[in-house]
Amino acid sequence: MNLSGSETTRIEPLEILRFFYPEDTPLRRLLLKHSTQVREKALSLLDHSPLNGEVDPALVAAGAMLHDIGIVHCHAPKILCTGSEPYLAHGIIGARMLREYGAARGMEELLEPFARICERHTGSGITAEEVRRQQLPIPERDYLPETPAEKLVCLADKFFSKSGDMQEKSLERIRHSMAKFGPGPAERFEALCRFCGLA
Repeated sequence: MNLSGSETTRIEPLEILRFFYPEDTPLRRLLLKHSTQVREKALSLLDHSPLNGEVDPALVAAGAMLHDIGIVHCHAPKILCTGSEPYLAHGIIGARMLREYGAARGMEELLEPFARICERHTGSGITAEEVRRQQLPIPERDYLPETPAEKLVCLADKFFSKSGDMQEKSLERIRHSMAKFGPGPAERFEALCRFCGLA
């Protein structure tokens, strides 16, 4: 589904984030910093890519701000997440949160593109076969970025971590990291780079 610019402006990502993160906590500050970094990188990628003029920047910006909303329910103490769910599931959890939020407000259609960004940004995407073979703690199906906005946010997210110094990573460092997951994820990362004009 494609949202027009006027429809996208009806989405207030900070308002949605405040609903799920009402207190000014270290976790919320960490999430906002990381999401802002990803937003700026995704918009920069868009500006310098063949996609410029074909993708709504507001859709990309809002998607980047919401992509990690599900971390509040995950267990990852090193990045201040004190929930009980496996961290790998944070994208799926975020998608569910946005769908439930949208359903309660009659905004299901408006929020669906952002729910999809949530569940498809992990790594360079995850296939059902990888879920099955590695016995990953998520439902067995494909979680691959498909739309331009999904691909832009997925790629931009790889440049920043929520741990350590949180500085932008080099492409070489990301490639080295992606290689650890095997040829499939590494090849998908290179495809994302080519799609967004980095290769």
